[in-house]
Amino acid sequence: MSKQTNTTSTSGVRLDKWLWAARFYKTRSIAKEMIDGGKVHYQGLRVKPSKEVALNATIRLRQGEDEKTVIVTEISDKRGNATRASELYQETTESITEREQTAEQRKLQHASAGKIVTEGRPSKKQRRKIIQFNQQQS
Repeated sequence: MSKQTNTTSTSGVRLDKWLWAARFYKTRSIAKEMIDGGKVHYQGLRVKPSKEVALNATIRLRQGEDEKTVIVTEISDKRGNATRASELYQETTESITEREQTAEQRKLQHASAGKIVTEGRPSKKQRRKIIQFNQQQS
């Protein structure tokens, strides 16, 4: 009994299936929605989910707030474990540095936003002042 490999070299694999196999999206339907929604670009162009993936193709995709640019190194239509999935692509160095910079910016924004203390609802005295201020304005 011979074990079949999960890579296909002769027949093409659909883009949505490859994205699912490479573990960028949890389901194929989510991958299809992202492609249809313009969140995935193949070779710099918007394509349909049925587009066949080729080796050394460049795919730019969005995952939440992050944008990744990857190069296809292997083609597979089977979803494996995470280490196997990471062998299907290689992220570009520009993409990695850009993601790290945006993550650092988000971290700094979150840290500065955390310093603002919200007191909740105004007290009775504060409400009286607000009402008095609004009456003076009108």
